[in-house]
Amino acid sequence: MVLSSARRAAMVAVSAAMALAFSAACAGATPGEEPPAAGTRSAPDTSGVVHSSPASPAPQSFSPTPRPAVDDRARALGFVDVRTAVPDAVVDLRYATPRNFVGERLYPANARCLVHDSLVPGLRTAAENLRARGETLVFWDCYRPHSVQQRMFEKVPDPAWVAAPGPYSTSHESGRSVDVTLAARNPNCPVHRRVGPGLCPVDMGTDFDSFTPNATAYATQGVSASAQAARARLRKAMAAGGLEVYPGEWWHFDGPGADVRRPIIDVPLA
Repeated sequence: MVLSSARRAAMVAVSAAMALAFSAACAGATPGEEPPAAGTRSAPDTSGVVHSSPASPAPQSFSPTPRPAVDDRARALGFVDVRTAVPDAVVDLRYATPRNFVGERLYPANARCLVHDSLVPGLRTAAENLRARGETLVFWDCYRPHSVQQRMFEKVPDPAWVAAPGPYSTSHESGRSVDVTLAARNPNCPVHRRVGPGLCPVDMGTDFDSFTPNATAYATQGVSASAQAARARLRKAMAAGGLEVYPGEWWHFDGPGADVRRPIIDVPLA
């Protein structure tokens, strides 16, 4: 989902306040890590935020499987499958299921997680850092077609919750932002929670699309010390790859050029 600019501004303000508490209370945070200043985002984001999703079944696949080449139209714009960068990525595209705030499937069931190739080096670096700890990146959203953004607004035509699609593509709509979480090796993970062989989701404090103060990147109140530490690990790994967290959502990371307005992009995900 995409918030209106007014609501985004409010979220950033909340995040800035929470950031002060973070520096004193965030257990496990990276030494010297400072929350970004409020108002540093130069363009509206296109990430999805609102209600918490229920516990999800296993994502599309547990291991990388060969697939046909990316659609020519997507490849011509520089899009690649995320597994080009992270072969062991867990792909759990929530908008390819009905388990999202719209309540219906917005992507095809076999949708790819597409990213612009400018994100490949950074995602590779982030994944390598996490892999050394026995953790794996889980992708909830990657490139989002402009037409899907339109469908979101048609479903919830309230600018207080969903921004109307603009005459350009940025962030997710240009393949330069990703929504991610962590999974960790845990052979004792209950079967119903597994997202891959021996992989269990890491407690991050909230689920995807949780439009609450707890979902802001530097939240401390109502977020356990272990979840705060997990968010800090994720931020540190992504920052090593040059991807910056959006203060209003702990799962949303922008790559280079995410805020640049580009011609509308609408290419197949399958």
